[in-house]
Amino acid sequence: MSVRAIWLLGLEKGTTSVKLSRRYPTVEKRARNFNGKSYTELPEDKIFLNALLTELDMTELDKNFVEHRDSCCRINRTSVYEIAIGDGVLWPVLVMTQNAILYACLALVEQSLTPRPPLISLRGISPAFALLSGLMTFLNMTQRSEPEITNKMTQISAMLMHACPLGTPTDTDFGLMQTLSGSFVPQNPMSSVQAQKQPAWKPGIYKGKPQVNVCVTEQIRSMQYDKNDVIDVWQEYGTVTCKCDLEGILPTVTVSLNLPINGSPLQDILVHPCVSAVDSTILTFNSVDDVDDSLFNGPYKFPFTPPLDVFKLCYYTSQVPIPPILGSYQMKEEEQNLKITVNLKLHESVKNGFEYCEAHIPFFNRGPIVHAECKVNHGQLEVSREKSLLVWVLGQKFPKSLEVSLTGIVMFPEFGISNHSAQLTDPFCTGLTAYVKLYFRIPDYTLTGCYVDQHSIQVYSSAKPRIITSRELLSSEYYIWNSKGDAPVASRPLVSLRNWE
Repeated sequence: MSVRAIWLLGLEKGTTSVKLSRRYPTVEKRARNFNGKSYTELPEDKIFLNALLTELDMTELDKNFVEHRDSCCRINRTSVYEIAIGDGVLWPVLVMTQNAILYACLALVEQSLTPRPPLISLRGISPAFALLSGLMTFLNMTQRSEPEITNKMTQISAMLMHACPLGTPTDTDFGLMQTLSGSFVPQNPMSSVQAQKQPAWKPGIYKGKPQVNVCVTEQIRSMQYDKNDVIDVWQEYGTVTCKCDLEGILPTVTVSLNLPINGSPLQDILVHPCVSAVDSTILTFNSVDDVDDSLFNGPYKFPFTPPLDVFKLCYYTSQVPIPPILGSYQMKEEEQNLKITVNLKLHESVKNGFEYCEAHIPFFNRGPIVHAECKVNHGQLEVSREKSLLVWVLGQKFPKSLEVSLTGIVMFPEFGISNHSAQLTDPFCTGLTAYVKLYFRIPDYTLTGCYVDQHSIQVYSSAKPRIITSRELLSSEYYIWNSKGDAPVASRPLVSLRNWE
């Protein structure tokens, strides 16, 4: 679904000119591989212009009979042409005309051109037509004066980087594109900034208030069993997300990740392709290696030229010594009722300030909850609308003791889940195999202590930006399994293993 080249050709006042030409070398390489012996190389723009005008019978010198064009054996197809170039042929060339401008596009054919495949089988035809139609609509919005057309042509050159990156049409509504973004305003050709070539991966230039936003998000997974013969498992991994609204073609930013003196070193670091250089010591540590005092503990510096959109600057893991919340869950079956006990303890080193913190206690394969007699020493307990889940809302803080508990009895109908198909079912969680799942977010906190100091962020741009930094800790697949029943056990940890001491 790609195009090899795009041309806009002018026919004003009896003269012809190439107003815009865009070629895609990566697509051309694919065409050479796909077409094999039937491949024809793209000619120079002037040669293509003359060959196209000859094919369209738009020159005075070509009014005589031309065999390949005028033979009665030829089947004409509206807007799709074969353009003879020397001993070869360019096909399929889509051509549309409006207001003395020829819009031409050569679509990629992902197979041999001999014999000619049916047009309906070519995936690139429809996107190519949509691209030309979008260009025609955009240019038709002008008053058709020469200065305004020239201005529009300058904008199209930049907009094509967004609409057709690397030769693949993705957005063909150029008018809407211009409305939603001010990044396609043509620059002064005498500007020194214009000397920089705009990369293909950055399809536009930001215009507006400069701002840099960096957020460190750490997520913690946990599988806790409260058993002497089973080891609890937890995994911590982080992401640094950036959004840089900076003017200029290639502004440069350097973000530094910092750790406290006792912070857990970052490992398994993966960086975004826009990062220009990274100290080799940052990338050499792997989470499967033994932890020792020789690990690099920062600062971790990442210089980069940012894309326009939100992107992940880097990913990392860390072998943190503790999970933030330690829990135990006991569920015993008494006839059709369940006796449950849940205890949760927040580690003293963890910030006691949550945006939200909830414990969900699901009951599978048992039908709806008929009655629940439960007591909590902190927070509120609710039964879900489906009556198959207890939701323990712990609020924004643990009590001073940092411990909370829930005890009670949950009652179910005598005939199990019959006639209750809407209730939770799980072929794995049967009998006493059950769990509590925690959901929480702690703002302005990370388990490793990793943070970004906004004063350490270096920005090389034409204007001084506003810098915003934040960090957060989120739960992810945080399970506490019933110690009185069976539970899945990780045979080999993916990131880190630690015992509670």
